[in-house]
Amino acid sequence: MPKPSFDQAGLFSDAARRAASFRETLLDRPQRPLADYGEMLHRLAAATPETGLSAGEVIAALDAQMQPGLHAMAGARFFGWVIGASHPVGVAADWLTSAWGQNAGNHQASSAAAAAETVAAGWLLDLLGLPREASVGFVTGATVANFVCLAAARSEMLRRAGWDVEARGLFGAPPIKVVIGDDAHTTVFSALQLLGLGHDRVVRVATDAQGRIEAEAFAVALKAGEGPAIAVLQAGQINTGASDPFRRLIPFAHRHEAWVHVDGAFGLWARACQQTAEQVAGVEEADSWATDGHKWLQTPYDCGYAIIRDVQAHRRAMTAAASYLPEVADGERDPSHFVPELSRRARGFASWAMIRHLGRSGIAAMIERHCALARRIAQALASEPGIKVLNEVCLNQVAVRFGAELPAAEGDALTQAVIARLQADGTCFAGGARWRGLAIMRLSVISWPTDTEDADATVAAILCAWRACRG
Repeated sequence: MPKPSFDQAGLFSDAARRAASFRETLLDRPQRPLADYGEMLHRLAAATPETGLSAGEVIAALDAQMQPGLHAMAGARFFGWVIGASHPVGVAADWLTSAWGQNAGNHQASSAAAAAETVAAGWLLDLLGLPREASVGFVTGATVANFVCLAAARSEMLRRAGWDVEARGLFGAPPIKVVIGDDAHTTVFSALQLLGLGHDRVVRVATDAQGRIEAEAFAVALKAGEGPAIAVLQAGQINTGASDPFRRLIPFAHRHEAWVHVDGAFGLWARACQQTAEQVAGVEEADSWATDGHKWLQTPYDCGYAIIRDVQAHRRAMTAAASYLPEVADGERDPSHFVPELSRRARGFASWAMIRHLGRSGIAAMIERHCALARRIAQALASEPGIKVLNEVCLNQVAVRFGAELPAAEGDALTQAVIARLQADGTCFAGGARWRGLAIMRLSVISWPTDTEDADATVAAILCAWRACRG
């Protein structure tokens, strides 16, 4: 029987043409999906296909049918969540990754994928100013990065208490105290839940007006009780951008023999820019760090990094062994020792490509520009009567309240109305959140193409929505 064949070059060229067209017309379309989930479900609903379409027909149908439900996340005026804009260089590298079809599980499966991870890991540690001896696991994003780091923390803290959690599980294990700030991100609580440490049995510590852990409350919480402890700190609070006072908290935690983990999904990148590095000074003294590539590094999605100082703790928590898996030489990095999966995407290629493209100076300049644009937006909005910026704009986050002089319920309704009107307008996209019990509009300036013109257009659109709702 002959092998099935079709025009691969033509198929890939067609897909590339369609992708480029989408990117090039992003600013010409509303900065939101044209169809919501219900509409898209109605459009796509169909019986299971009994016969197939040709390759070209499938790609044409995919493009035509999905376009109405696509968001402008890769555009210059998307401020809805803290997610980068999938830089074209990273996207092109990701296409090659898909075309190459490499399983990044081990050296034998793909020596190129393994080597790219090793080199990119070294570059990351250098850019972020973290211990060069640390290990790096290439994972899907900060959620799994937090999971991996906290798994290593759980393993090591129980090992010190005389318990092998990998072999014996948690039944009968000494309890681990987890101390965490009141304003920690939800992904950390998810990781604790998955690890059997519970999201409600943690010791929550009071935070200040910007979401930073209060040092005195942290000391009280950590000193209470005995046994193994994990302290979870934060670089970049999701609404304010503020970071915990690492220089005070980490030495204290280590004096009490706690493992210190830092959730730095986007805030850890402040280390890569001279103008922002002081905000996270001392973070390098922690034991583990979680961060994203698809935020400030602008890689495509499915890219995060679990960074752990203690390589053995990292390997002990993650390594899966089987007779069919090849062994590596002593001292060599085995990709499967640092992540939960064996079969997985070769995430190192896009990471390597983006660091090689931007370089240290390009990454620093982008972070500095985004922070300056966030300040520009905040200053313009704060000068308008009835609008209040609730955070100190220290990084790229802006938390905005409309009808600031009104009672809470009325201000909530007005803020939500402004958000809805802005999203319907489509000039830019910003989402809502709650901060200190109040509804806010949250803007995250983190897309690589965003410039001053985009910032000013965003301000104008927000003010137009505000004045219409206020009137």
